[in-house]
Amino acid sequence: MITDKLKQAILRELGLASWDLSAETVATEVPGWDSLSHVRVLAAVEDAFAIRFRSLEVLRLKNVGELQALVDKKLATKK
Repeated sequence: MITDKLKQAILRELGLASWDLSAETVATEVPGWDSLSHVRVLAAVEDAFAIRFRSLEVLRLKNVGELQALVDKKLATKK
């Protein structure tokens, strides 16, 4: 499941009012989410959740569900 907070961070960065993001959604399916905007999207997610990703972690991501899992993992280790 994708949290509303993650969804809003992604959509806001891409300038989309709404889009049906699911755990299986890949970047190429979302309007405006290309290789250039990918870094901006990840930075927006980092800012929204006050976390930081490592390059290797990001390279392994295949879909939005895996991004959500990484966010959740980062938040769990902050506590």
